[in-house]
Amino acid sequence: MRDTRESRLLLVLLVSIAFALITMDIRGGDNSPLNGPREATAAFFGPVENGVASAVDPVGNAIAAVRESGGRHDRISELERENAELRQQLGSEAHRDSRIQQLDDLLQTAGAGQYGIVGAQVIAIGATQGFSWTVTIDAGSRDGIARDMTVLNGDGLVGRVTTVGPSTSTVLLANDPGFTVGTRLEGGDELGFATGRGDNALDVQLLNQAAQVKKGDRLVTFGSAEDKPFVPGVPVGEVINVDRTAGDLTRTVQVRPYVAFTRLDLVGVVVEPPRDNPRDTVLPPRPEDEKKSAEDEGEKTDKTDNTDQGDGSGTGDEGEDGTESGTEDGGVQNRTTPGESPGPGDSNARREQDADQDDDPATRN
Repeated sequence: MRDTRESRLLLVLLVSIAFALITMDIRGGDNSPLNGPREATAAFFGPVENGVASAVDPVGNAIAAVRESGGRHDRISELERENAELRQQLGSEAHRDSRIQQLDDLLQTAGAGQYGIVGAQVIAIGATQGFSWTVTIDAGSRDGIARDMTVLNGDGLVGRVTTVGPSTSTVLLANDPGFTVGTRLEGGDELGFATGRGDNALDVQLLNQAAQVKKGDRLVTFGSAEDKPFVPGVPVGEVINVDRTAGDLTRTVQVRPYVAFTRLDLVGVVVEPPRDNPRDTVLPPRPEDEKKSAEDEGEKTDKTDNTDQGDGSGTGDEGEDGTESGTEDGGVQNRTTPGESPGPGDSNARREQDADQDDDPATRN
């Protein structure tokens, strides 16, 4: 369209008309003469606007999603961080519960054997000590630790102290091939020597070739002179295999140690030996013994319950009505206080007395 004089006049006319309509609409207020055309226009263009809005919504949503993606990413990162913190907290609680259980078991073992101990934590394994099975603990000479002291945990014998520093010590584990400890068979006096094999078993040579030993028998430490390096009575392990080879001067058995040497955490160093040899008292009760004890306890409880139920029917007790009942020579005696009505037993006795009087000739006359 060319920019001519007529087009400019038409534009001015349209603008003037628009201003005039706006002025009329403003002055008319609620009674504006343009309300009718406005409603008709809304009725016509409303469906068109809804259709256009529906068509444009996906695009708008996509734009809004892009705008909000940064906030959502931050929220996801925050949730992941909270999840990681919760996992760490749960792990810490599980570790804390495990440490509490280990400490409780250690104190029970030390108490059963009357061992004076210093608690310590394993802080390193012996990679720098060559090929020996050793660990480093966070207790040393400042804590009263000395060379050749027995080390144990809640399960049994861990090893002995070989090197002592001011704040740390090195412990040679019982499964090391260079480790040897004297043992005593549970329930007897059969002695032997346990030697590490570098794995999860110990070889024990019994001094008596004819010693009666079987699978499942348990061993404790025999003890050393002046209780160094080993105190007596510490649980060592359980027999898992018996060598039947004849002709040897000794008998060799394989023993599974009570201690899991690959999962050491809290240990105790025996700084004060027991006054008396505990022998087998530190060993844990066998499962069958615990079961039998539980059954015996259950039987005692049943007997107690039965006794309590039978106490309600005793003889010789005096009732509230003043009547006493008792047994004498297999018969029943009933005594009634003066002024009281006789009970059933008294009626029977009276009938028997009347029958005896009827049989007596003097009575009949």
